[in-house]
Amino acid sequence: MAALVVAEHDNASLKGGTLNTVAAALACDGDVHVLVAGTGAAGAAAAAAHIAGVSKVLHADAPHLDHGLAENVAAQVLAVASGYSHILFAATAAGKNVAPRVAALLDVAQISDATKVLAPDTFERPIYAGNAIATVQSTDAVKVITVRTTGFDPAAATGGGAAVQTVAAVADAGKSAFLGSEIAKSDRPELTAAKIIVSGGRALGSSDQFNAVLTPLADKLGAALGASRAAVDAGYAPNDWQVGQTGKIVAPTLYIAAGISGAIQHLAGMKDSKVIVAINKDPEAPIFSVADYGLEADLFAAVPELVASL
Repeated sequence: MAALVVAEHDNASLKGGTLNTVAAALACDGDVHVLVAGTGAAGAAAAAAHIAGVSKVLHADAPHLDHGLAENVAAQVLAVASGYSHILFAATAAGKNVAPRVAALLDVAQISDATKVLAPDTFERPIYAGNAIATVQSTDAVKVITVRTTGFDPAAATGGGAAVQTVAAVADAGKSAFLGSEIAKSDRPELTAAKIIVSGGRALGSSDQFNAVLTPLADKLGAALGASRAAVDAGYAPNDWQVGQTGKIVAPTLYIAAGISGAIQHLAGMKDSKVIVAINKDPEAPIFSVADYGLEADLFAAVPELVASL
């Protein structure tokens, strides 16, 4: 038996989370295959074949497999699932859309947000907003797992030489259709892939001040911009900047939190960052409990001084 990773891609290339998921799959089973289901996705399949540790790539191509519609992708996974002991997805919006359907159709329990593989049937996952770590053992014949990508170092994108095998695409389930999307375009790094993130909280006071204070710092560092839920709810920042339990889970090399108190829901989304810098004038702010460097100061004075010194 082998482990199957369901790749996340844009048809031309793989999303970064696929590499982390392959790393988790290698910890489950030494034989790892990757399924690339899409439309005109030969480029993504070729990229998957170069991942170190991958022994085979399954490539299913059909018009209705574009855009990752859950009904069709799940059916494609089911069509090849019989030969695998583990089926893994990145714990992203796309992965969490498909994985529960696959688990239900296989009549097995899903293991969500795995952060460590202790044994082929035993995993760790965070619960209670990351305040506790649960050890979960599965007796199911097939383990369906979503992988918290921040818990695993990515597999090398090059060095592999897997064969690409074309598999028959399943028929269109006809239960959903892609109508369109409105995607915000930015020159900044994508939040979940950024090496440096500058985040702001409710203390910024307004959208204008959020941008006026934090944008120069992000520009100097080449960083992505993030926000706490309070800042997003107040309209200071767009929804796709939200970091936290109900937003995006990030683990950059450097995370700068300006004016963020550090509610547990926010900490759950960023406390795995390599270096955390907190700027807050409240000495009792919970963010200082996870910060590597804490500056008790007014952010409206401290951040411009930091920008000037860079």
